[in-house]
Amino acid sequence: MRVEWADSQLYPGIAMKVCILSDSHDHIALIDAAVADAKAAGAEAVIHAGDVVAPSTLHCLEKHGLPVHVIHGNNTGDLHALTRLSHKPGSLIRYHGMDAGIELGGKMIFVVHYPHYANAMAATGDWDIVCCGHSHKIEIGEHSNCRGDSTWVVNPGTIGGVGTSPATWVLGDLEAMTFEVREVPKSLEYHQTVTGSS
Repeated sequence: MRVEWADSQLYPGIAMKVCILSDSHDHIALIDAAVADAKAAGAEAVIHAGDVVAPSTLHCLEKHGLPVHVIHGNNTGDLHALTRLSHKPGSLIRYHGMDAGIELGGKMIFVVHYPHYANAMAATGDWDIVCCGHSHKIEIGEHSNCRGDSTWVVNPGTIGGVGTSPATWVLGDLEAMTFEVREVPKSLEYHQTVTGSS
């Protein structure tokens, strides 16, 4: 398992907030609004737990200037294009494949799409936080692990607002280990479609 250390050198054990989201399913207006809100709330990085679908969806995030750690889910889209996007010079998109082990703000974080896989990784005790998606349902809680401690599992729901689900994301405070669910109005997409504005 490869753990990416780059951000730990940028944020060595300091207070840090992150935007945790998943299942954007090409809903550009919603993911853009979530990351804008997160940045305004002090987030310094984005974690996307899969199902971006079209990699071009992520272009809207470039203007926010935050590193985006992304994995693919079961709706993989064009993985070649996602890899190319992440390797462009100066890109803030960091594509990790089907899962990721990263360190942010002094916390070890595992990112995977599937909740059952997330629960299994949390049980190892190797991670402070495990982020997942797929179910389109918000689930946040501490899970006991085999080291006699607990690991947070964070499923932010779907920022794409898939079906009747609300468009949600989570603001995580890595120092306090608190996770706040936030919602983006799904009407933003309708407004952009009708008016052509962003």
